[in-house]
Amino acid sequence: MRASTDPLVRTAERYRAFAEVEARGMSACYEAWAAGVAADPATVALIDQLPAVKRQPNLVFSAARLHGAAAGEYPAFAAWLCEHWTDVAATCITHATQTNEPGRCAVLLPALAALAGPLALIEVGASAGLCLHPDRYSYRYRLADGSERKFDPSDGPSPVVLDCDVTGPVPLPERMPDIVWRAGIDLHPLDVSSEADVAWLDALIWPEHDDRRARLRAAVPVARQQPAPIVSGDLNEQIEALVARAPAGATVVVFHTAVLAYLNEADRNRFSEQMTRLPVRWLSNEGQSVVLGVLERLSEPPAEASAFILALDGEPIALTQPHGRSLHWLAPGD
Repeated sequence: MRASTDPLVRTAERYRAFAEVEARGMSACYEAWAAGVAADPATVALIDQLPAVKRQPNLVFSAARLHGAAAGEYPAFAAWLCEHWTDVAATCITHATQTNEPGRCAVLLPALAALAGPLALIEVGASAGLCLHPDRYSYRYRLADGSERKFDPSDGPSPVVLDCDVTGPVPLPERMPDIVWRAGIDLHPLDVSSEADVAWLDALIWPEHDDRRARLRAAVPVARQQPAPIVSGDLNEQIEALVARAPAGATVVVFHTAVLAYLNEADRNRFSEQMTRLPVRWLSNEGQSVVLGVLERLSEPPAEASAFILALDGEPIALTQPHGRSLHWLAPGD
């Protein structure tokens, strides 16, 4: 579990870790806010009024932005947070970090397309299900030599175009994977047809990431055309029954991105055990120390502390940028 999501870690340390690992190079605003909170006992005392599992930097900052906190320097944010704490705290209690970034499909697509089809997709931690439609988005992969490869859905270009920089021997697909069934699991599913839920998805996008915000607004109508069913409940309790519902003859692929970090160690290990026992292919895209044994299978740790590891059935196959902006495919021996 990352320090920023670990409820057993002191609040100041959670925010310091978020600033130094997750926000650095990704959001100057959130890096400044998190570093500011870590050094500000008054704001830490406010946040400590929340249950430990609700003190996550990403949750508190997203709730603040939902209520109108403007991106900027930390002192102004601290003053705003103190004034609006009642509203922010109420949102933290009723909401969860459910970032639903369709851009992550760009790093999943090569792995999905390489599997024997047809495919039945199950996403755990699915939020509103935007990542359950990888075959309904267009892709633009930028290769190291400056060239581009573009892929469109079978019925033509999508209003959602996912850009991704790729390096290494990436097996870019010749065609879209054949997906015949899709479903998800989430503790508190978001409804893609609900404007309030879409507003929360928007608030979860980090301040400087305008391209992600535009992508969300384009992806929502696509998902609304054929919404995927999302089961409400704990992933460990629901996964076996949902796997059993997949159509016969399909390769069942269970996948997730930035989800297991929010589980405690026992629950993560239980989920990993189920993935080895059930008749599925398991595609994980998580922080480096989240999935047991994956980091240890690399020849050396990734240079970027924030990089995720994409693994198939527990074996690392690529390094990814957390929101899908880049993909480095691993060569044998990496």
